[in-house]
Amino acid sequence: MAHAVADGPEDGRRLRGEKRRSAIIDATLAVITRDGAAGVTHRTVAQQAGMTTSLSTYYFATLDDLLVAALTSVADAYTARIRAIVVGGGDPLTGLAELIAETAGTGRDRALAERELATLAARRPSLRPVARRWREDVAELAATLTDDPEAIAALVAASDGLCTAILLDNGSADVDHLRAVLQRAVGRTTRSTR
Repeated sequence: MAHAVADGPEDGRRLRGEKRRSAIIDATLAVITRDGAAGVTHRTVAQQAGMTTSLSTYYFATLDDLLVAALTSVADAYTARIRAIVVGGGDPLTGLAELIAETAGTGRDRALAERELATLAARRPSLRPVARRWREDVAELAATLTDDPEAIAALVAASDGLCTAILLDNGSADVDHLRAVLQRAVGRTTRSTR
């Protein structure tokens, strides 16, 4: 019993630390959505999170640390969604089309932040491994449909292009249309779905 009591305060501090870290990451994504990646400073993120700048720098010593954490948060969410599509037993192209369609609605802010950070990764090598994850995840999904490397690359490119077009047009996205474009990209070499 004494051991459990000793763990209590330490666990509480750890949980508070995780909540603060999460709040800082969410604030970073909000700043990126509002002002772009160029608007991210420790001061703007701290203001967005309602905390001191010193607390932000305690958890993320450099801006690269902060940007990598924000991009990782977005990439983790997309990875989980794509993995669920792959193992879900349904039609992977429909699942991917539905995920892409979210860019026009509830997923717009995260998609916008991901695109902004992915573009920044071209200049900041520390962001590149995480920025590549969306493409790698879509390629993994495509590999469940075809062995053709060109078809896999086409599906990845089509997915990127569709997301970008939805963000640029700021309009709605029709899942059936998106699925048809994805099907065209992957071609006739698809394996039958489960």
